[in-house]
Parts: sequence; C-alpha cells; structure tokens
Amino acid sequence: MVRLLVPVESRQADNQSPLRISDTWQLLGPFQIGTREGSWGADPLEYHGGFRNLQYDPDTTFRTSLATNGVAKWSKVQAAQTDVTSNSTKASLSVGYDNVNWDFLKVVYGWAAVQYQAWARGELVVSGNKTQQVVLHTDAIIEYWIDDVHYFGGDAYTFRKAPPVLSLTPGAHKVDIRLWRDVRAFGGINDPTIDVLIEARLTSGTLELATPGILISDVVDGQLASPHASVIVRNGGSDDVEITSIRSIESDSPAAINSSGITVIAGQTRPISFSVTLPGKNASSIHYIISYRVIGHGTQSHVLGVSQQLTKGSIYNAHKFTFLHPGGVVSYAMLRPPAKNVTCEGVSAFPVLVANHGAGVEVSDPMAAHVFDALPDLCAWVLLPSGVTPWSGDDWHNWGFTDLEAAVASIPHWIEDVSWGGPGVDVDRWIMTGHSNGGQGTWYGMTHRPDRLIAAAPLSGYSSIQKYVPYELWQPADPRRTAILSASLNSYRHEILLENLKGIPVLQQHGEIDDNVPTYHSRFLGQQLFQAGANSTYNEVPGQNHWWDGIMTTDPLKKFFRSQATSDVTIPRKLDEFSFIIGDPGDMGPKGGIRVLQLEDPGQYGKVHVKGHVLTTTNVLSLEIDIKTLGSASLSIDADELSADEALTIITKGDSGRWSVGEIPNINEAIKHRRGRQLGTMTAILRTKGPFIIRHHGSHTIHTALQVSRNFHQYFYADSVIASSNSTDDNGRGNTVTVVEGHDVPPGLHENFPISISASTVSVTDSKGRIRKYGGASDVGAIYLRPLEDERLELVVWGSSAEALSRAARLVPMMTGVGQPDFVILGDSAAWRGVEGALALGFFDHWWAVTTSSVVS
Repeated sequence: MVRLLVPVESRQADNQSPLRISDTWQLLGPFQIGTREGSWGADPLEYHGGFRNLQYDPDTTFRTSLATNGVAKWSKVQAAQTDVTSNSTKASLSVGYDNVNWDFLKVVYGWAAVQYQAWARGELVVSGNKTQQVVLHTDAIIEYWIDDVHYFGGDAYTFRKAPPVLSLTPGAHKVDIRLWRDVRAFGGINDPTIDVLIEARLTSGTLELATPGILISDVVDGQLASPHASVIVRNGGSDDVEITSIRSIESDSPAAINSSGITVIAGQTRPISFSVTLPGKNASSIHYIISYRVIGHGTQSHVLGVSQQLTKGSIYNAHKFTFLHPGGVVSYAMLRPPAKNVTCEGVSAFPVLVANHGAGVEVSDPMAAHVFDALPDLCAWVLLPSGVTPWSGDDWHNWGFTDLEAAVASIPHWIEDVSWGGPGVDVDRWIMTGHSNGGQGTWYGMTHRPDRLIAAAPLSGYSSIQKYVPYELWQPADPRRTAILSASLNSYRHEILLENLKGIPVLQQHGEIDDNVPTYHSRFLGQQLFQAGANSTYNEVPGQNHWWDGIMTTDPLKKFFRSQATSDVTIPRKLDEFSFIIGDPGDMGPKGGIRVLQLEDPGQYGKVHVKGHVLTTTNVLSLEIDIKTLGSASLSIDADELSADEALTIITKGDSGRWSVGEIPNINEAIKHRRGRQLGTMTAILRTKGPFIIRHHGSHTIHTALQVSRNFHQYFYADSVIASSNSTDDNGRGNTVTVVEGHDVPPGLHENFPISISASTVSVTDSKGRIRKYGGASDVGAIYLRPLEDERLELVVWGSSAEALSRAARLVPMMTGVGQPDFVILGDSAAWRGVEGALALGFFDHWWAVTTSSVVS
C-alpha cells in the first residue's frame, strides 16, 4: 500500500496558463536496486516491456523482492503540491511504502536496504493552439520518459543547471518517472521516502540565461582577484545560434572570449568563458551584452544582457578567485592569503592548506568560506577549492581533483594579478584537510599525491564509495562480471591504498555520534593506517555529530595545522624503505620519487616495494624514477641490475620480463601506445584538455548527443561542442564522444583496434586473438574507449537501435561508483538484469589489446 506522506497543498488557479501538471499520479513499485546500479539498467519492469508500455490496472500484480507477499501493485497518489503560474507549473511527490519492513531489512543489509525504485505516471498538459518550448526541471529524478522519448541523467542533486528543452504540441503529454532512491542524496536515517519535484516553464524561444548573473572573482582592495569570468546560456529555441561577441556596456571593446565560433545548438546549455575588467575602481556591478545570431536566418544580430553585483572585501580575507579548469570552463576557489603581519622564521614561501568541502556545499557561502577564521595566524595559504560543483563533480576524484590542482597552480597567477607583496607560495607543498565527502577527498589526495603532502587531516570522511553505502541488492551476476565492475573502482578504494601514506603525518577527527558518515570509517582507517606503518593520530570528539561550529578548527587541529605549516620536512620525502599501491596510473602521482606509468593488467592493482635502491614490483610494466629523490643511479628492479642515465629515468619491462632503461619499443607508433591521460577506466574521458566534442552521426542521434552534453554540464558543469559527423569542429585538445545508431562506426586511428562495429554487429578480438561477434538478430549496444592523438580519448557510444543506443549512453560517466571498465557490450537483457546483461566487458592493455581478465564469451 502506498501512503501519502505530505498533505496536498492548495493550488493557484490560473485558467490562462498554457502549462499544467496533473494532480493525480499512477504509481507502481517498490522494486530493489543496488547502490549506483541504475546506470546499468536493472529495472525489473523492463522484463515486462518497460513501464512506458504498461497500462494502469489495480488488479495486475508484479513480482518484487521487497513488498509483502512478494507483490507490487498499481496505486494512485496525489501530488503533494501543484502550483500554476502564467508561465510555469510544478508538482512535488513524496512517496513511501508501508508494506515493506524497512527496519528489519536495514538490520541485515544496512543503508543499502533503503535504496529502492518505483515508477510514477502523470501528465503535462499544454493548452492553447500552438506548440510551446518548455524547460523541464526534474529535481532528484535521474530517468524519465516524455511520451515516447527517453531521458537519462536528469538532476539527481537538484543543480538545475541543464534541463532539457521540450517542444510540446497542445494537449496532454505522458510523463513516466523512474523514482530512484539514492541514500547518498536522500539519507539513510529517516523514513525511506522518495521526494521529487517536476517543474515545467516556458522558455523565451531563443538564447537565454540558464543561471542568472556572471561567475566572477571578488574585488579585493579595489581590484579583481582574477580576470576570468563565465556566463551560462541555454538555447530555448528550435534553431541553433552562434555567439558572436560579449561586450561590456561600459566599454566599446569586446571582451576576449576563450573560444571562437561558439555554437549553442537548439536545447543545449553551455558555459561561455571570457575575460573581464572593472569599469571603474568604485564600480558596484558589471553589465555585459552577449551578441548572437540565429543560424540559417541571415546575419541579423540579437542581444542578451547579463549583470552581476560585485562582492568587495579585503585582500587578506577569504575571497573568491576564478581560474580555468583544464576542461576549458571557468571555476573558482576561495583563497585566504597569509595574514598581513604573520611571520614564520626561515620560511619565505608558505605551503598551501587545501580544504575540500562536503557534498552539497558551495564554498562561497559564508559558513564554508570562513571556517578557518579562528586560525588567522597560520603560516600557509588557505585554499578552499569548489571542485567545480557543490558535489565536486565526482567526489574529488578525476574532474574534481583536477579542479583542486588547477586552483593550487593558479595561486601564482593571483599573486601577479593583484600585485601581491606578501609571502610567496610553494605550490608543491600541501597540507590537506576536508570534511565529509571532502574528508574522503583528503584520503584520495593522500593516497594519490603522496609526494606533495606535508601532512593531512581527514575529518568525518568515508573510506570508499562501496563501504559508505554497501553494494548489496544488485541484480545477481556472474562473479567474473562483478569482479570487473569492482576493479573499475580500484583507484577509489582508499583502505587498500594506505601503504602510500607512509611518512605523512595524519590527524583523523570524527564526531562520536555521527549519523551521516558512521564513525566506523575513521576507526577502520585508523586501524589500517597503523597496520600499514603510517603515522596517524585519531581524535574522536565526544557527543558531536556530523557537523558542528568550529569543526575545522578544534584545538587538536589548530595545533596540528600550525606545527605542519612550519615543518621543514623535505618534499618529496626520502624514505629508506616503503611500498605503494596503484589502482590507476593515470591518476596516481609519484611516491618517493617513483611513479608507475603503466600496469601490465589495468584490471588489477600494481605494487612497488622500495628498500634503498632495490625495487620489487608486482603487475607493473613501466616506471619513471627521480634519481635525486631516490638517491641512487644504480638500481635493482626485480633482480635486474640497471644504471639510470638521466635525472628522470623511464624504465620498462620487456616481453621477456626483463627491465631496461628506456620507453616501450616502437614508440613512434604513438597512437597504439596507451599512456598518460588515456590510462584508467571509462572515467578517463573526463581528463579532457578542453571542451568535450560530441559528434553525432545522423539527425536521429542528436537527442542522445544533447543528453550527453546535458549530463556533462549538469554533473560537472563541463562544456561540450556538439557537432555532426561531417563537421570539422575539433579544438585539438578536448576528448571526443562519438554517437552512432544503426550504422557502421567510423574507423579510428588505431588500425588494429580490437573492437569493430557494422550496422548491427559488434566484433571483439579477445586476448587470445579469437574474434567474438555479438548482435545480428538481436539488439546490441556498445560503449568503449579509443585512442586519439596527443593522449586524447574518444568514447564511442553505439546501438543497433534507438533503445540499444539508449542503454549504452547511460554508461557515459556521470556519477561516481557506477564502475565502468574500458569497454562494455550490452544485450537487451541488461535493461532488467543490469551488469549480468553485459555480453562482454573489460579492459584494454598498454597496446589497446583486450586483457586476459576481461569477459569476452
């Protein structure tokens, strides 16, 4: 039985409104779903043809593992709130189930038990006699259908950055919503309800601001902290537009746009970055005009105005400064330089105290920006990176950690921009801290950049994605498949990487009664640190929950930060004996001057043990060694005696298993040699050095290309260029997503690549040289990485049909913890079986060959 948890509120009546969302919704559920499993499909109603093809019938039953008698039935629920205005309508639903014993399930399965799914159906009605352009916000909703059109991605965290633009004819339009309860977003303590909101709003029918205002630096002592600025626009019309210039109304000269020929296709949202100057020292706001033309409608220019109030303050207080993320977007961080009168004997260049925020936190908010005000005399630069988004895009891992590093690297530019005359900065010496998700990000920083860390203080952080909300209640799957999914997350399982922390002082802190991130995580990691021989102190604060005033500056933390900021330890540290473990060389920095460049099998961990100049390795193919840090040019690696010939020497294991100085042979065949930013799993596509290029093949794939673009922007605030297959748009820097349906996939640059696709068949060459074929008579989808020049990547997303393409596209990286390996071939049963419906999946090695650990059957 479904219960309504929030009373129905009154609704504004406006008979003239062209939009209305139905008050009554049809509901079907609940069904089980595992942590982050939804990206793999795992919808049991797909076994019945999909919810979109089912008709309401309260007498029809469906099998479920959750409800009493193992039965799910149709029911109806009223919208908890429906508002109608002259140009918008919205409805919120709060759904829960009384016929599930949630408490007992939690006793057995923990928080994983209160992750479940259901479906709801309502209508969006367009009145009048003309087609309307409508923006649809889907707060806390990831997947839905509008009539017969599928949308995956939605807005799980209510960012409201990149909603779709719908062209709706007069009449009723069916809205099918997959209600998907995610513990990390909804919580695991209170009643397991699913609370969502839908809002439909008329667009302007042309270019408009997607979010109000301009992302701009604060003004400190009369000058901008940085010249980088950004405005987010959305094309709410049905024709593509080209932005021709951005101009200050106070100046005759146009601003410098960081990209040329900016096209925003119909329905797309894009961030536009440009350079700004103050119109005057006493200015309180800035005003810019965006000029654009509608493509295919002549040269007539249209304008869109945007303004922003300026925030002013002292250069010595925490303030916002902007910089360019490597992905080509403008990001920001909060920076507090050393205090005016602070003196630290013998230190001319201060380290950087990097503090990562928790999930959902905007670091420009006063509560976050001023968390270190109680520690004003620190001999360090205090930096609070944004991670680009309030959720740090991907939990401070790939995209978010790149933002952190870009923010640190931008401090010297800030020094130049504001003519700073105080202490210098050493951008290679970090003290890391962070709270909650930021505490987890601190563990990531410690394990992945140990040679930059003076010390670290993770606060109330979880140990790994899988331990925070356990990966129970997934659909059953062959252990070979789940092993590959698990291996795809190797780089984020910090409890396995703690040997990398040897030599780094660590102060852990956690509230004793934390009901958000269980104290178990810090206790567990403290135990593992001790067993790894690392230097750790654990402070559990009695009577405190997840957050309290002063959490970042408790007395033990103040003492720790002050002592570590003045530490004279040499970075990187010279250690006589240590070990380090590598999950993904693409995101792992050096330890003790030694960096692993490649693994033999990227689906398994690599390990290096160092004692003096003697190295022992496991699953390692090539190394880069800083001889100065190691302290010896004579090396012994797995009993092979070598002599380094340069200060920074590359050493590679050959086919015979013997080590030699130099890179892998045939390096002139660079496209065949996987390395650098190409390493890792499918999330390596996020290591773009410019806007993504999403190339669609045929008008029928534009919808999927737009969806990928929306998800990149929604979850990472990233920028994408959407181009057709015959377009030459390529910035030469950004990674590419190729979208194809029902046609041959164009050949890549690697002439012997192990995956090839015809109009309906996927061929995969396995590790033994055998060719396996999939598809033909049945639908099949595929998603996989391919190499481009200059360490760039292409992500191919293909389906033999629209539905197969949709199944593949949902695995484009969007949320952490999904576990996407290098390639996945999906059969139609993946829609309800999830990962077990993968016909083949696995990893590519250093020559882009399928590894032996992959599943190709």
